[in-house]
Amino acid sequence: MSKLSILSEFWQFLKVRKKWWLAPIVFFLLLLSMIIYFTQGSALAPFIYTLF
Repeated sequence: MSKLSILSEFWQFLKVRKKWWLAPIVFFLLLLSMIIYFTQGSALAPFIYTLF
């Protein structure tokens, strides 16, 4: 199962069930996880982790 199919299934779920309030939560969690992942080995890591 590819990652794009998971995104398309999630999009279909939002459209059919009218759960639009889930979209900003999922977007924020993905953004936060990407920030943590990409700054893990950099000099910015101590500053990112102090936010939490």
